Amino acid sequence: MPNSRNSAGLLMYRRCGPEPEVLLVHPGGPFWSKRDDGVWSIPKGLYEAGENPFDAAKREFEEETGCRPAGDFMALGEFKQPGGKVISAWAFEGDFDLAAFRSNLFSIEWPPRSGRQKEFPEADRAGWFVPALAARKLLQGQLPILDALLARLRAK
Repeated sequence: MPNSRNSAGLLMYRRCGPEPEVLLVHPGGPFWSKRDDGVWSIPKGLYEAGENPFDAAKREFEEETGCRPAGDFMALGEFKQPGGKVISAWAFEGDFDLAAFRSNLFSIEWPPRSGRQKEFPEADRAGWFVPALAARKLLQGQLPILDALLARLRAK
């Protein structure tokens, strides 16, 4: 059974200019379709009781992007979110072709109280962002994840 208080995710980054870029995903579904700044996320999701968070992070990344993560991973830490959830996050260097993006689907009743189920992608798009733009796009509670990655990259 998923633990609704804990999730795990991966933050992919690449170095292709003067600043690194990070890969973020935009949430799918009708509630998010007209929102942009402050709603993007690292690919992440809930994990099962007893499941290894790092394994869950890799699974969730693949489910939300269609890309199997590989490389050298660095632990960024655990980040408490405003609602109380804790995200365990790792980062890795890679280069994902946005044309290959595909996300798993979820079902909800839509329109509300219609009795009809409709499927939506968990993430409806992905994008590469330099740190300043990523900070504007990301959910507020995930900014410390970006900051942790940037601090690690500066220390290298």
